[in-house]
Amino acid sequence: MNTQSTPSPQFYLTAPAACPYLPREMERKVFTHLVGPRAAEMNDILTQGGFRRSQNIAYRPACEACRACISVRILAQEFEPTRSMKRVQSTNSDIIATEFPAQPSSEQYSLFRRYLDYRHQQGGMSDMTVLDYAIMVEDTHVNTRIIEYRRREEGSGLEQRPKGELLAAALTDVMSDGLSMVYSYFNPDQQDRSLGTFMILDHIRRTKALGLPHVYLGYWVKGSRKMDYKTRFQPQEHLTARGWERFDPADTGEDHPR
Repeated sequence: MNTQSTPSPQFYLTAPAACPYLPREMERKVFTHLVGPRAAEMNDILTQGGFRRSQNIAYRPACEACRACISVRILAQEFEPTRSMKRVQSTNSDIIATEFPAQPSSEQYSLFRRYLDYRHQQGGMSDMTVLDYAIMVEDTHVNTRIIEYRRREEGSGLEQRPKGELLAAALTDVMSDGLSMVYSYFNPDQQDRSLGTFMILDHIRRTKALGLPHVYLGYWVKGSRKMDYKTRFQPQEHLTARGWERFDPADTGEDHPR
């Protein structure tokens, strides 16, 4: 009888680097590789433990003097949209969302490039080439999908790949307890549509339809305005030293209108 156990993942620590969210802070990350037959199982366990996936790497912050990055997940089955979110859904009623295997396209990259050039000119992804983008989408050993959001073209039916302008896309992992939004991007010229909010609302809808409890949004960084939007989707849980705990939006000191 073979009693040899499956090897445990090996974890590594990055060198300190400037934090992209908080000025004058330094970040470090602990990471491991997601490869092999247990990759999907490990991705579930690690995501539930506060890790994020990037290609075949799972990572989480391991900063020495800062604990601002907090893992967030929406309780999808309890979620009800606010009035402003219903307006976003109505504004985007002309959009068709279609799910595909994790395969890149030149059309996706063109939109991705426009998004980076407008929103993240100084970010770590700002110099990504079309090959880098292809690797980001394809280099996965877990159940990953890409969801395209297109403006409905008049006269188009329910084709396998609908026609119409590509307005947004989301790279998404399908997990045992929900959906994890790995990366999403959208047309920066369509600000009035609030496409980032719309994609999250669509993922909540999809998670409800699957009968699963959670939509993982990654990290909320208290004090970083670019992350404030994540606390608008209530109810949600934050990962603390005591485990996942229901979050009170009043703790942000912000108003969350209904």
